[in-house]
Amino acid sequence: MLSYLHAFHAGNFADVQKHGALALVQTMMQAKSSGIACFDTHAGSAIYDLRGERARKTGEADDGVQKLWSAKDRLRSEDWKPFLDVLAGFNAGSGELSVYPGSPAWFQHFLRAGDALTLFELHPGESEQLAGWASRAPIRVLRQDGLSGLLKQLPPKQPRLLSLIDPSYEIKSDYVDVAETLGKAWQKCRHGVYLVWYPILTSGLQVQLKEAVRHTDVRKVLCSEVSLSNPPARGMIGSGMLVVNPPWGFDARLSAMMNDVAGSDILNLSHEIDWLVPE
Repeated sequence: MLSYLHAFHAGNFADVQKHGALALVQTMMQAKSSGIACFDTHAGSAIYDLRGERARKTGEADDGVQKLWSAKDRLRSEDWKPFLDVLAGFNAGSGELSVYPGSPAWFQHFLRAGDALTLFELHPGESEQLAGWASRAPIRVLRQDGLSGLLKQLPPKQPRLLSLIDPSYEIKSDYVDVAETLGKAWQKCRHGVYLVWYPILTSGLQVQLKEAVRHTDVRKVLCSEVSLSNPPARGMIGSGMLVVNPPWGFDARLSAMMNDVAGSDILNLSHEIDWLVPE
């Protein structure tokens, strides 16, 4: 249950989609000055070493963020700029990517006075590193289950909510548990923006998640999926994002970002986006 370590997968094609969407949502939400309560249910470590043993064992970043970084001058959508600026900030002066920020660091980069960030992480090693990183910032780190922990924190004090829900899905029940948690969270805070990441697998288990979300009362759910053009015979063949209550125009802007890299020599992917549940 606590064996998953994201360091082996940091910066892969799924992270490009996930953190690209997260950076876009945060940028768009900051068009309004009112405070945002941010939650990351499965935070992992804040910072990953792309030259470290774990990252090099899989080399997944080579076919993800490293390719994107090498082709940054060819990206047409201006919405890639905040994403690239964050990467540049963590790799200042090097010209190359040796550091990749995890989702807590993406949240922290966009945090403003009046916003709040709460991170959940159960893995003892990961939560210890996370707490050390967060000790110099006004960030709460809770060693709790992120799904039940999120529900305990809702509704937040701030007028707006942004939550990232992205377990490892090592446990098959996670797919339905995530959908049920999303339904309960939406009942507590219906105006909140919820981002749900999930892997697309050869087993098709992700279908359980989408069907379970359809059977909740949650409305206005956007679904973005990228699929590898040359998928492996087993395992993860794509990456999905559900976005509940996306800011107006988010769908077109995310589509433009993903189309920049999909079906090209940047990332060998296809991209589909549509409403899983309409308003």
